[in-house]
Amino acid sequence: MTVIKLVKLFSYFKHHSKLRQIGHVIRKNHTQSNGLSYIHNIGKYPLVYQTIGQELGRVASEFGYREAFVAVEEQRRLTYHELKLEADRLAAGLLNLGLQQGDRIGIWAPNMIIWPVVFYAAARAGLILVALNPAYEAPELQYCLQKVNMKALVTSESFRNKPYYESLLKIVPELPTSTPGMLSCEKIPSLSHVIVDSQDDLKGAFRLCDIIQMPSTQQIEQIDHNQETINPDNGCNIQFTSGTTGKPKAALLSHFSVVNNGIHIGENLELCEKRICMQVPFFHVYGVVISMLASLSHHATLVIPSITYNSEKSLLAVQNEKCSVINGTPTMQVDLVNKQRQMKLNLKAEIAISGGALCPPQLLRDMKSELGLKKVKNVYGLTEDSAVCFNTLPNDEEELVLETVGHMQDHIEAKVIDSNGNLVPFGVPGELCVRGYFTMLGYWEDEVKTREVLETNGWLKTGDQFILNANGYGKVVGRLKDMIIRGGENIFPKEVENILVTSPLIAEAYVVGVPDERLGEELCAFIRLREGVKECSLEDIQL
Repeated sequence: MTVIKLVKLFSYFKHHSKLRQIGHVIRKNHTQSNGLSYIHNIGKYPLVYQTIGQELGRVASEFGYREAFVAVEEQRRLTYHELKLEADRLAAGLLNLGLQQGDRIGIWAPNMIIWPVVFYAAARAGLILVALNPAYEAPELQYCLQKVNMKALVTSESFRNKPYYESLLKIVPELPTSTPGMLSCEKIPSLSHVIVDSQDDLKGAFRLCDIIQMPSTQQIEQIDHNQETINPDNGCNIQFTSGTTGKPKAALLSHFSVVNNGIHIGENLELCEKRICMQVPFFHVYGVVISMLASLSHHATLVIPSITYNSEKSLLAVQNEKCSVINGTPTMQVDLVNKQRQMKLNLKAEIAISGGALCPPQLLRDMKSELGLKKVKNVYGLTEDSAVCFNTLPNDEEELVLETVGHMQDHIEAKVIDSNGNLVPFGVPGELCVRGYFTMLGYWEDEVKTREVLETNGWLKTGDQFILNANGYGKVVGRLKDMIIRGGENIFPKEVENILVTSPLIAEAYVVGVPDERLGEELCAFIRLREGVKECSLEDIQL
């Protein structure tokens, strides 16, 4: 009986703040005695076996009074209790429509408060939430909907003055003549429900507010009972990540991976009960895991400064909402530094987190000096490892922050290999591979592409040239993948080249990345004109 109680104690050790004070579990890294680049970072807290829905239930029960989200531009606030109630109402409404566990439901919307509500509703209903870039045009959206056989799509009314409903009609022309919930689409046969966050009645679509009001009290209460039927090992989120072929791959992440990655991210980034200015988009793993899940497990508050990214609104939110943490890509942090030099606001932030692309050491210094920060922190990872595999630790010296991407996450293995798959010595560059609880389940219905990066023995190839040190810290020195990171966004040259050569003026195009102070990298295109074409200006090829 004593042993059983001790196991249960450690299972909850990470989640309950009182229990954290009880004791300390010694962490010890196992490294290669022969000096080769392999480390198993044994965790100091046990992993937890539960779903996103169960974690939301726990936090709402213990910290329901705390604010979960503040949407400044929308002038809306949700406590964790209110978030769970909204999510359960929507979850019950979605199940009333006939959706079943494992069905894919997409969200195509900017940073509005409906995003986390839909995310948690999908998790509580056992659905797989498909995160869609709000900037997608109709052809990109069509590909994603078809790829995952999407059953339902939730969208907002507009984004950057672009009406989503009208954009949908380009790929779902049957919508205006359909009864809501009975859509029969030739291009996307799986799609039967379109739900719009609008006060207007749009032909063929449900209003989101009506779906939320649809279920009975009993049906809403049933969502709590349903949580035990959802397996933590099941998929919960699909993230589209591009490839050198130009066709996005759909990475499927599990409840288990994102819940635990969020727990460890939040611990290392010191997010417990903090107010966080969230500049990054929800649809990215930075938004889902590093922001939402990490904040959830540490009952922090996410402040959404604006519906679309705006550095001035971010700074005002940091000041007015008393944010102590600022997250963002290096490009966003450059903008904040430059804007603060102009505005000179009275900021009380203590920590800034940079991820999504490599952060130059000078930028980290500028962030501390101009934003008045005590600490800056790095996170490094990729979509396929549920967001983060290396990050800054709470007591890291400034030199480690400036020169590395941080320390290995708990409970993972890392190795660096040469082109033949052999381990290289510590301090020698090679390809970083990681293995652990956080790897994706695979690319949706694409076993070939999955096995190109995720081996059957569990090792995930990152494609990054990396130096691993024996102390568990690492540094990215280059990329094996043919990829450009512009402002935190992954861009593959082949995709841009394919668009450029559609111009009647261009015969061939070759795109490379060049250094840029603000964006990290900018695109540079070398083009060969078609025969008979004597000149070509930028205006000639702009879409």
